[in-house]
Parts: sequence; C-alpha cells; structure tokens
Amino acid sequence: MFIDTHCHIFDEYYDDIDKVINDSFENNINYFINAGVDTLSNKEVLQKVEKYNTMYGVIGIHPEYADNYSNEDLLFIEKNISNKKIVGIGEIGLDYHYEGYNKEKQIKLFESQLILAEKYNIPVVIHSREATLDTMNTLKKYKVTGVIHSFSGSLEIAREYIKMGFKLGVNGVVTFKNSHLKEVIKEIGINNIVFETDSPYLTPEPLRGHQNYPGNIKHIVSFLSEYLNISEKDLSDISNKNVYEVFKITIN
Repeated sequence: MFIDTHCHIFDEYYDDIDKVINDSFENNINYFINAGVDTLSNKEVLQKVEKYNTMYGVIGIHPEYADNYSNEDLLFIEKNISNKKIVGIGEIGLDYHYEGYNKEKQIKLFESQLILAEKYNIPVVIHSREATLDTMNTLKKYKVTGVIHSFSGSLEIAREYIKMGFKLGVNGVVTFKNSHLKEVIKEIGINNIVFETDSPYLTPEPLRGHQNYPGNIKHIVSFLSEYLNISEKDLSDISNKNVYEVFKITIN
C-alpha cells in the first residue's frame, strides 16, 4: 500500500472524484495528500479532506501568486493549519522559470509561510523551479523540514537537501527517458524519498500524455523496483515509514 504525498484532486480537473479515489484504491493507493496552491484551492482542500477519510491536505500559496496574494490569504492558512487533517504548509517555494517573475515578492511570500511553519512546527512542501540556491538559502533561515516536491536535481543538490532534513518527492519524472533521477535515487537510497504523482500533471511512462491520477504511482514503483532491484513490498514499507517521519500519517 502506498500514499500519494502530493496531488491536486480538484473539481477543476476531474469529473468524478469518487471514481478517481476508488480507482486509486484498486491500485493500492490508500491515502492521499491534496495540495492547495491559493486560497480558492486551499478551501477546496479543506472541503475534500472533510469528505474523504483517506485524504489529508496541505495548504499554501504557490510562488506564481506572489504578485496578487493578500494578508488575508496568509491569515486563512494560519487559521486552518490546526485542522487535524491538514498535515503541512504547501505548495510553497520559488519559481523562476517564466519571464516576468518578481524574485523579491516570491521570497517575501515564501518566508511569510516558512515563519508560520516554524511557529506551529508543521512540515512544508517545497516547490523549487530554477531557483535552487535561493530556495536553499531561504530554507536555511528557518527551522523547518518537509518534502522537496517533484525533485529532479543533481546528486549534490539531493544530498544538501537531505542534510537539511528534507525528503525528496519522486513522481513520474523518474520514468522519463531523459531523466537522471533514478541514478540519484540509487545513490541517496530510498530512505530519503516519498512517492507522489502531482496529479493531474506529470503522468509517468507508459501513459505520458494522458491525465495523471494517484493510482499511477504503480508505474513509478514498478519502474524503481526493477531499476533498484528492490521488491515493491520493501519500497512500500520504507516509503511509508518516510511519510510517517514527515507527516505523522500512519499507513494501514
């Protein structure tokens, strides 16, 4: 049994979420962490985790909203992180990929949420795209741990994040033909990873190009099991232990 530690299971993307969850159960995904990115999706996370016993959530403001969030959005996060089904602040971080980004505003938003995570001793789920150095330097200013979502960096960067106390989120990217992530995982060991899908995005091979859903973790697990010569049962046991270390979710 596995947990999808990062997905976006929202009405915007799926016509029948009950079916998504049932199909995931049939593929041995028995828990989910639904990730918000702004106040609208954060509110839906809270609704979904109330409806589904097997769903937990993280709420946060993604760096793409650094130009238009309000203080009320941050207050909403602070008000709701005491909810027993909310297990972290995320998806937060830095993203310098697209032209026109404002580095200062992104860092300010990032730090505002890291302050909350440190204050309430709650994990963070980090989005970092073409911003590794600033992400690391910002994280080092706070006593926080959590997951580096959708990690695809070098072995050196992986080791630095692990040294800082973070687990690495591994999704469909590891199955892509041009990805070197599998070699990094072989070096760092599976004690340092958690599985995720980032659904509806980043569908793994052999289904790349189709909409993703949590049940597709089976393709990621199968790929790594063969590459690392580790049984899927061991991958399940170790990754679930890692999930508990970060989010305190027990997998049954």
